[in-house]
Amino acid sequence: MSRLHAVGSTVVTRGIYTSGRGSSAAGLTAYAAKDPETGETVLESGALVLIDKGICCIGEFDEISDSARSMLLEVMENKLSL
Repeated sequence: MSRLHAVGSTVVTRGIYTSGRGSSAAGLTAYAAKDPETGETVLESGALVLIDKGICCIGEFDEISDSARSMLLEVMENKLSL
């Protein structure tokens, strides 16, 4: 099924595939990374922010953390955008 998600995310203009195994509620919205030029820690947009009006395919949804699953279900129920 994850292969189907990975291919499906490439069909649309704004699509991202992520694995539930390594996803957290915080990581889906934003994550910390090092700037390659300055070496400083910067905040980058996560998958759900980058797919504004697009599709986020999450493989292995059963392995996602409870907090991330709860946040995603609330967003889907309320048809909200992060």
